[in-house]
Amino acid sequence: MWSRKRRPSHLTLSGQFLVLQLAVITAVLLAVTTVSVSQSRAEFVQIQGQRMLAIAENMASTPLIRDDIAAPEADVVLAPDVEKARTLSGASIAAVTDSSGKVLASSDPQAVGDRLDLAQSRAPLGRSWTGNLTLSGRRTIGARVPILQADGTVSGVVVVAEDYPPLGGSLAAAVPDLMIFLGMGAVLGVLGSWLLSRLIRRRTRGLEPREIADLADNREALLYSIREGVIGVGIDGRVTLLNKTAIELLGLPSNVAGERVDELPLSAEVKELLLDTSDGEETAAVTGSRLLVLNRRVVGSRGRPIGTVTTLRDRTEMAELESRLAANQSITETMRAQTHEFFNQLHTVSGLVQLGEFEEVRSFIGTLTRRRAEINDDISSRIEDAAVSALLVAKTSLAAESGIELRLSESSALGPLEPSLAADTITVLGNFIDNAVDATAGLSGVIVLVDLGDNDSMITIRVSDPGPGVPEDLEHRIFNRGFTTKPVPASGRGIGLALVRLVCARRQGSVGVHNLDGAVFEATLPYPAPVR
Repeated sequence: MWSRKRRPSHLTLSGQFLVLQLAVITAVLLAVTTVSVSQSRAEFVQIQGQRMLAIAENMASTPLIRDDIAAPEADVVLAPDVEKARTLSGASIAAVTDSSGKVLASSDPQAVGDRLDLAQSRAPLGRSWTGNLTLSGRRTIGARVPILQADGTVSGVVVVAEDYPPLGGSLAAAVPDLMIFLGMGAVLGVLGSWLLSRLIRRRTRGLEPREIADLADNREALLYSIREGVIGVGIDGRVTLLNKTAIELLGLPSNVAGERVDELPLSAEVKELLLDTSDGEETAAVTGSRLLVLNRRVVGSRGRPIGTVTTLRDRTEMAELESRLAANQSITETMRAQTHEFFNQLHTVSGLVQLGEFEEVRSFIGTLTRRRAEINDDISSRIEDAAVSALLVAKTSLAAESGIELRLSESSALGPLEPSLAADTITVLGNFIDNAVDATAGLSGVIVLVDLGDNDSMITIRVSDPGPGVPEDLEHRIFNRGFTTKPVPASGRGIGLALVRLVCARRQGSVGVHNLDGAVFEATLPYPAPVR
């Protein structure tokens, strides 16, 4: 469980989302209002423009206005008719001008004598026009219609216009219930924003962005500070996290997070372990030149599994130390067996001396000396490397104590080896012999056959025993999963065979096992390439 300390914040994450949603809703409402007002104004221009045009045409066709436009006091004569037309039509302003645009009569007495620009309307040419007009400083929608005499000449222009309604009026005219709809939209938007902010707060477990960032930084620092390798895999088989140590141990690129495990450059064994969705005990696996121990745990959230986290420990050096310890233990056991044998032989000699059978003493000692010399000579004549030869002599004595004969094949031959190759040969051969002796313990008349070959490019090691063999379903896993033929779990976790595979892989050799009247373990160790 993460522990966290609340930090003061002016605005929480949910509050920020609420403000953002409100801003979006406000912008949408403003846009809708603007469009509605624009549509309302466009409709107003179209409808009222046609209406003003009809009023102006009606005034221009009135005989009184057409006859009195040339009267000396036209402003006085035409004023009642102009005002009457404005009042009846509901227009904001009505006026009559001469053909040059001078106002002769107007519903606004102060406008009489002003001059209007008639160029854009082309009314002096006998054409009607509707559009925007600025009259007495007011923006209006109006119409201009020429006054035609009987001979077709234009004697004046009738101007009728109506003021644009205020913004509130345009808004009300656009949609009668628009304000109600806008209000309902605002209420629903605020409610939705509040629910969204609550949902976000619940999904983020009440954490604010800065706290989430701090947790991510802390997790990253914690993950990369662990000396063991850590790799997380989701239930979809993709890598969710891994630290630098895991990258180094598995030999992966640094950007594999998010990639599928089955597409990574890993051995089939490691992929199978990482993709397993169940808890597992510590398992040994060989990858490259390393012996790794993997420990997998299923992780979940709110009662459902979300993936696995596997820790990796490099046991290469530890396995080598265990192998050396096992070798020392083997030497100790050999010395103990030889000591026990020598004591028995010494007691026999002592008894013969006490009986005065001196000829028997000489004969007995000669027989022991010849037997020991025969064993040593048989091994050393074929195996020239002193370390490997000594191992075989020791293992022969140790096996003999268990009633097992360790026999070197007639075709075996091995020359002197450089120290590192000799050490690897001893590791492989010693583990093969130990497994053969353990597999045949308790059987009678057992012969474990050892065959060593040297063809100047690689060393071939083969150990055969007449035991029960290796089950077929384990032949491909015996070197991978810590398999052991030892009946007591405390005696080991199969590190010996895993170490054999590690040694062979490091030498770019091979290792395998098959059944032929028992188990046959084989390995090859190439000679190191010459340094140029």
